[in-house]
Amino acid sequence: MVLGIFPNVHSVNAEDDVLNVNADAAILVDAETGRVLYGKNEDKVLGVASMTKMMTEYLLLEAIEEERVSWNQEYAVSEYAWKVSQDTNLSNVHLRRDGKYNIQELYEAMTIYSANGATIAIAETIAGSEKSFVKMMNEKAEELGLKDFKFVNSSGLNNSDLKGFHSVGNEDEENVMSARATAKLAAALIKDFPKVLETASTPRKTFREGTEDAINMENWNWMLPELVYGYEGVDGLKTGTTDFAGYCFTGTAERNGTRYITVVMNAKSNEAGGSYKSRFDETKKMLDYGFSNFSKEEIIPANYKVKDKESLAVVKGKESSVKIESSDAISMVVKNGEKENYKPKLVIDEKLLNKEGQLTAPVKKGDKIGYLTLETADGEAIEFLSEDTKHVQADVIAAEGVEKANWFVLSMRAIGGFFGDVWSSVSSTVKGWF
Repeated sequence: MVLGIFPNVHSVNAEDDVLNVNADAAILVDAETGRVLYGKNEDKVLGVASMTKMMTEYLLLEAIEEERVSWNQEYAVSEYAWKVSQDTNLSNVHLRRDGKYNIQELYEAMTIYSANGATIAIAETIAGSEKSFVKMMNEKAEELGLKDFKFVNSSGLNNSDLKGFHSVGNEDEENVMSARATAKLAAALIKDFPKVLETASTPRKTFREGTEDAINMENWNWMLPELVYGYEGVDGLKTGTTDFAGYCFTGTAERNGTRYITVVMNAKSNEAGGSYKSRFDETKKMLDYGFSNFSKEEIIPANYKVKDKESLAVVKGKESSVKIESSDAISMVVKNGEKENYKPKLVIDEKLLNKEGQLTAPVKKGDKIGYLTLETADGEAIEFLSEDTKHVQADVIAAEGVEKANWFVLSMRAIGGFFGDVWSSVSSTVKGWF
């Protein structure tokens, strides 16, 4: 895990904050490329509360995919999961101490209703204990390239709410992440397991329908179109609320093929504090900004040749150079009217070049030579969730083949080069006589 103080934290000054998002931290991201379109204190480490459950969802869906766990697998309720599930002050579906529940219904309770006892049950199913599961959470965060995080439990509750069963960290600790790390986790979850949105977008469902234990679960994401603060295109993802973290929400919405991810942390409605509604109000500001002011544009077409860099020198070939071009087009979400503010940046794979910066024949048509990416017109880098910008890259390939010259041609070139060097030397000497 990585925690610390970061001198380059991007804090929006009040006079420069075009959105005036009233939260301790916030971020708006294009889900496809990870491009950051808005940020406020996005690298500040804060409480995440039940947004933690996105990591538990990720690990469960991964375990399902790898067939380490199945949807119909039954869970026998532990004392820990049972005690937490009985707390009516927390979001829960009540589990019977002697009951058995399948993973499918526990997953739905966690994802739709943020049920904490059900979340603990999933953690115990995957790892045997929550302590072992927390280790998996932190390891997965590292693997996904997250920074600025610490997980101490599977649910996002404060450890003091875990009825004395907390196994990692101090009793008053809670999971923490930055808005950037939270958005990156959400992006990975949606990309790797897109079916999570089918459950996350379920507005209402009955737990244990038709039994005396039935509980009506209304999704805590009140921005789902069917619910009280419905917003067109919203289909996820996870709310979170504790005294420590405040009112938090990781949202996502898709319209016309463009998906945005938002995070607000400790959203406020006024100076006195926040409310359930405040996190949705502040999220709406960012989604409105994204959908109204940005659109996906093709910046660089396929088969593009960079001006003055249309070819590379080749040695030991029948030709002395090879034409190079991009293999695919490059598209990116940009602010409306600002497409011309971006230009291509050519990056050649230095490992393929000799000391003189030349390729060595043979070169096959279609060989990857490097890649093309984007930068601003004034040469500045574009901000993304991470340094991995493959979604805004296109391979640069050889547009033609260059065969290796045969030994006779190479010999003649060597002889010609030798006599050329001799002639140059003689010529220089003669010139020195006069």
